[in-house]
Amino acid sequence: MRLKDKVGIVTGAGSGFGEGIAKGYAAEGASVVINDINEQAGRRVAREIEDSGGKASYVFADVTSDGDVAAMVDETFSLYGRLDVVMNNAGYTYVNRWLLDVDEDEFDKVFDVNVKALYLSAKHVVPRFMELGGGCFLTVASTAGLRPRPGLTWYNASKGAAITLTKSMAVELAPHNIRVNCLCPVLGDTGMTDRFVGGEVTPDVMSKFVSTIPLGRMSTPADLANAAIFLADPASSFLTGLALEVDGGRCI
Repeated sequence: MRLKDKVGIVTGAGSGFGEGIAKGYAAEGASVVINDINEQAGRRVAREIEDSGGKASYVFADVTSDGDVAAMVDETFSLYGRLDVVMNNAGYTYVNRWLLDVDEDEFDKVFDVNVKALYLSAKHVVPRFMELGGGCFLTVASTAGLRPRPGLTWYNASKGAAITLTKSMAVELAPHNIRVNCLCPVLGDTGMTDRFVGGEVTPDVMSKFVSTIPLGRMSTPADLANAAIFLADPASSFLTGLALEVDGGRCI
C-alpha cells in the first residue's frame, strides 16, 4: 500500500473527484478525513470507505471559514494524531455565460471557494507540517487555468490563481520539506458539469466538449485519484510545483 499509515484530508469529498480521491487514498492505506459542506454526502462516503475495510471520518467544515478550517485540522489531529496530506478539492463555478453577466456575489463565491480556501488551508496546515518535518499540499485546479474556455472567465482566473500559488508555495515551502502540487483535470462527470457546459448536459453538447480532448473522453474520479495518490506517495518526493495536466491531451 503506497499510503500506509498516512493521514489525509480531502475537501469536497462527498461526490465527484473528491470522492474518488478519498476512496483512492483509503484503498492505499491512508486514514482519510472526509470533508464536505453536504453532511449527508460526506457521511455516506466515510461509511462506504469503512464498510470496504478502510479508515475514514467525516468532519464538517465550510472551507471559506477560518474557524471551520482551523477546527477541521484540529479534529484531524484529535482523531489520528498527525497529518501528511491535504487535498484541496472543494470548488465552485457559475453557469457558463458572458463575463459581464456574472454578478458580484457569484464572483465572490468563486474566489472564496477556489482561492481564499487555499489561503485558509495553508494558514492552518502549513504550521502543522512544519512541526512534523514536512507534508504534501495538493489542490485540484483545472485546465481552465491553463487553456481557458469562453464563458467561464472568472472561474478560469480563479484556477489560474490556484496554479500560480501552487508554484509560489512550492518554492517558499521547499526548505521545510513541504511539497506543493496541483492537478488540472479537464471536464468530468461531476455535480458541476451542467454549469461548465452552460445548461442541459445532452449527448450532443458533451460530444462537442469531448471532441476537444485528444484521448476522446472526460476526466474521471479514478483518473484524479491515481494522480493524487502518486503525488502523495513518497515515490514522488522530488516533485513539487507541478500543475499536472490530467486532461487526455486537452492542453497540448
